[in-house]
Amino acid sequence: MRLNNFGYLLKEGFKGIFTHGFMSFAAVCVTVACLLIVGSFSILAYNLDIMVEELNQTSEILVYVDSELSDAEARSIGTKINTLDNILQSTFISREEALEDFINDHEGDSAFSGVQADDLRHRFVVTLEDNTKMMQTDAQLKQIPGVAKTNAAYELAEGFSTIQSVIHIVSVAVIAILLVVSLLIISNTVKLAMYDRKDEIAIMKMVGATNAFIRLPFQVEGFTLGMVGAALAFGLEWALYDSLVQQVSQVDSLQLFSFVAFQELLMPMMATFAAAGLFVGIVGSWTSIRKFMNV
Repeated sequence: MRLNNFGYLLKEGFKGIFTHGFMSFAAVCVTVACLLIVGSFSILAYNLDIMVEELNQTSEILVYVDSELSDAEARSIGTKINTLDNILQSTFISREEALEDFINDHEGDSAFSGVQADDLRHRFVVTLEDNTKMMQTDAQLKQIPGVAKTNAAYELAEGFSTIQSVIHIVSVAVIAILLVVSLLIISNTVKLAMYDRKDEIAIMKMVGATNAFIRLPFQVEGFTLGMVGAALAFGLEWALYDSLVQQVSQVDSLQLFSFVAFQELLMPMMATFAAAGLFVGIVGSWTSIRKFMNV
């Protein structure tokens, strides 16, 4: 194909967008709507997963030190704890600090007014890297010399892990279904746009135009419509997400919901939207005009 023909076909592809303005507008609108649905659910699922992960990190193991050990010996146990696998952090809490926390928790309760620091034990608050291994780690902590006992909330950690697994499975399934449905809807919309121009394709075939000569303008048109729809959907997704986060932060005074900044999702979302727009635009137009090529 000569260079001047290539330039002409590109120009015809862009011209076709405005010549058939209504169908082009419909294809862009459907692309935007479908990508917004898929993108919004994907971001929601990602944020839910982050929130559950943060809650899961609050599942800690309390390690109580033998009351007969001195302060220095009690503190030295922290070194042994940190050598174990799956330990993210261990924080030492002295008897005095434990008493202060105890008093704050039971303020106004006269039944505990006589509690002294010596009645409590030095302890460590241990945070794990992977809470699904809490039971194994707890067993290792109990084997450390000087550890009197431990307190681990297995059920809570397992509950968070189960919720996270369910979110992963449901998210992947729903996103896959939404993506397939969206691609089918967008593809059918592009097909309608191509069907509206079947006579134009037939005339070009009858005057001797090659398949490549016919396809290229439609490919350019499909690519442009797909990328325009993806760009609009991406911009709307960003604006809607920031608006939602701002609205939630205003009413969520207790900070129960923590959404990640859209900048953290910027590159993955941009790549996903661009790939989806490219796919539906080029593949949709390619498959749509195939049936009209045999004249």
